[in-house]
Amino acid sequence: MPTLTAVDFTAPDAAREFASSLRETGFGVLKNHPIDKALVSRIYETWENWFKTGDKTGFDFSRDTQDGFFPASISEKAQGYDVKDIKEYFHFYPWGRIPEDLRADVEAYYAGANKLAATLLSWVEANTPADIAKNYRVPLSSMIADSQKTLLRILHYPPMTGSEEPGAVRAAAHTDINLLTILPAANEPGLQVQAKDGSWIDVPCEFGTLVVNIGDMLQEASGHYYPSTKHRVINPTGERSEKSRISMPLFLHPRPDVVLSDRYTADSYLKERLRELGVL
Repeated sequence: MPTLTAVDFTAPDAAREFASSLRETGFGVLKNHPIDKALVSRIYETWENWFKTGDKTGFDFSRDTQDGFFPASISEKAQGYDVKDIKEYFHFYPWGRIPEDLRADVEAYYAGANKLAATLLSWVEANTPADIAKNYRVPLSSMIADSQKTLLRILHYPPMTGSEEPGAVRAAAHTDINLLTILPAANEPGLQVQAKDGSWIDVPCEFGTLVVNIGDMLQEASGHYYPSTKHRVINPTGERSEKSRISMPLFLHPRPDVVLSDRYTADSYLKERLRELGVL
């Protein structure tokens, strides 16, 4: 069965190995990266408490701005599925709402992850064949510069109760909309990526590793050279079913005016997908 191997961020050949993993699987795993593990751990702990006991007054999601708290009752349905995912989440943008006692850590993480993201996008572009790279209308790292659309989603998958809707899973198989998704390893396993042969690969979840996957916008911009790969979060079993799972993907979105291809700008692509998901 195919596997995903962590790439050492500090190694001389890290950029090439990382881009090769993205090309082959749509996913890359990084170790020894610059994201502060203590910061991530603290965010996981404080947000797990907030989802369980926090005052959510005034943070209901906005359909217009897409920020705030999205309860399980309006959770997403993946394309092709009739049942909602078993999750709730909070959308953070630097201009958006957030509980003030949680703001500092989240803003610090957001800034650090965006800085790393620019490096990773430059790695991707540097390892794109010239005949493919000519499709990029601007450098990949420039697409996210000063973007107000890059989204940090803090996800809470609650413990399983046995009363879940038949067929519901924590996150049904889907692809991401954006350029790249940057994801610190969650506090619990469950993330899987679909291999080319249709089988499902467990994504390493050792705390301190960073998972990166291609989104549909990068697939579009690269003429499908970089594949946006389906992934899912499966339901836990045994003792793990009694535990919450906290996850914190950063979805890198270009500025709305960025041209992805002859068919789409970043804005037109995003709106089309949000309408498909039923959240716009």
